[in-house]
Amino acid sequence: MDYEYLNENYTYLLNDISNACAESGKTLEDITLVAVSKTFSAGEILAVNRLGQEVFGENKVQELRSKHDELKNEKIKWHLVGHLQSNKVKYIAEFIDLIHSVDSVHLAGIINEHAARHNRIIDILVQVNTTGEDQKSGVEPDDAEQVCSGISLLPNIRLKGLMTIGMFTDDEEIIRKNFVCLRNLYDKLKGNIKTFEYLSMGMTSDYRIAIEEGTNMLRIGSAIFGQRNYLKKT
Repeated sequence: MDYEYLNENYTYLLNDISNACAESGKTLEDITLVAVSKTFSAGEILAVNRLGQEVFGENKVQELRSKHDELKNEKIKWHLVGHLQSNKVKYIAEFIDLIHSVDSVHLAGIINEHAARHNRIIDILVQVNTTGEDQKSGVEPDDAEQVCSGISLLPNIRLKGLMTIGMFTDDEEIIRKNFVCLRNLYDKLKGNIKTFEYLSMGMTSDYRIAIEEGTNMLRIGSAIFGQRNYLKKT
């Protein structure tokens, strides 16, 4: 199959991120790009991987596990960016590189147990609900410090930072407020949590705002792969 459009999309995206970084006094090397490949095929993932993209993010554990197994011989780092149920941790514990969506000490404890069984230390981010929307997962901003403190004590967990999803709106000031909230939390907590490294915020629709507000990890899917067809099989 001809995946030339992926080359065009990916090249354009990297150039645009680079330009946005330059406007904010950063460089492309300051940003970790997570290519969110949910609903897209292993063939499409491999094509983007061949362009130099190493980090891929999936929303669902079953789909992530299937793609990992199919592409296990490739140089790919897998991130889980969607909600994680505690009974699904066992399916990804042996290989996952970063979990973005931890929202409780309880869930972190289960991840810690499975990490220990595989003699691993698993990197995670705490998801913070900065929009106040009930349908979004994540800890409340006021609870983030307590949750992070509890998680940081777990021996087989490495707390690498924070993640949020901005509100889906055309009002850029609302999105910016969401990102500023997370950045302020990150700046407050990183002095006490020495493993902090990643501020994960910004997707296809709002990555330029996220760059302006200090992100160093973007989760971008449709700008690379195109619009999703949730009915197609992967």
